[in-house]
Amino acid sequence: MSPSLAYLAGGRLHLKVGDDPVRSFDSAFGQQVRDRHAEIQGRHGWKQEGRGARFLGNLLWGAPGPEAAGLRIAITSLTRGPRPGELLYTLDADGRTAVCVFRTEDSSERRLLHGSAQRMRDVRAGSGHDRIACSVQHADGTASIAVMSLDASDLREVTEGDVQDRSPSWVPGPGNRLVYQSASLGRDAAGRPAGIGPTEVHLLDLESGTLETLASDPANDFLSPHLDAQGDLYCIRRPRAKSGGPSLLGALLAIVLVPARLLFAVFQYLNFFSARYTGKPLMTAGAKRQGADMRQMMQWSNLMDASQGGTDEPPPTVSRRSHLVRIGPGQKPEVVAEGVAAFDLAEDGSLVYSTGSAIHYRDAAGKHQRLVGGDGVDTLVALESTVTA
Repeated sequence: MSPSLAYLAGGRLHLKVGDDPVRSFDSAFGQQVRDRHAEIQGRHGWKQEGRGARFLGNLLWGAPGPEAAGLRIAITSLTRGPRPGELLYTLDADGRTAVCVFRTEDSSERRLLHGSAQRMRDVRAGSGHDRIACSVQHADGTASIAVMSLDASDLREVTEGDVQDRSPSWVPGPGNRLVYQSASLGRDAAGRPAGIGPTEVHLLDLESGTLETLASDPANDFLSPHLDAQGDLYCIRRPRAKSGGPSLLGALLAIVLVPARLLFAVFQYLNFFSARYTGKPLMTAGAKRQGADMRQMMQWSNLMDASQGGTDEPPPTVSRRSHLVRIGPGQKPEVVAEGVAAFDLAEDGSLVYSTGSAIHYRDAAGKHQRLVGGDGVDTLVALESTVTA
């Protein structure tokens, strides 16, 4: 039987239980918000004309605001719920946040919090923990880690500073510890965000207040961290874009070499097809070296033919250098999978991950299985085997 999972794509919840097909859900509360918005628009549509328009308030959340031609409602983060068979997610409607619980058994939804002006994301519950972790995004471009009760009350921010702290995850075992990603913000003279530093992984002990850096590299970002019961860190390692543009000399040299590079590319293109279909290259000088080059080109051609005809697997939508890595205590990162856009670590040590075009499963022993195609997947949750549809 295939593992069960839930994921977000296009702002909707998708659920796959075992070998059953994927089912998609929209938030029932989100639909109520849409219906109420449409009713208000119809009832007060006359106020959109003339002077009456300035008095129209957005009554959606019981607070004034501008009318929108289209109401954006999307599920923005997803996690296993505090109880078996439950999913917990945040819902965004034009900047207001709701927190809801979804029961997989009967597809019912229960609203814990709605209408909050605080932009909560990256919600995360943990087995054995009596609180929910999340990130809170602020208007000045910063984000902090926060915790709240299981009923989504008593929200308390536990990190601060001119940083973006995101993607918290509870550490298995006793105590109250969180791992999360953190990146410093740079600002211009006017105080506006002008850049962001490398993303590191931090470990925060909520009881003692101690903070430890688990992964840091100026050339890479470390994203979506999880710690397993053995203390191994799993995260996505993504190369950082090089700052600064090319030098003036390099730019001039590149312009000068454009015609030569174009001619060389055209010649190599014609040379390749001549060798493939006639068995003779266009240029015979230096035959020994050329023969080796042509054999390599033929091998590449055969590999391309095999990849196109032997599988229907689409390529990842992210760079193949976006690696899911495992970092043991005091060890170097070990690549688990390439081209990873999102992943989740189950309690039994198994993994589900998305390449942006498909979802894959890797059990604790390292055995791989492709589960389902999935475009635009941005959040994954591995579910316990006892979940029912």
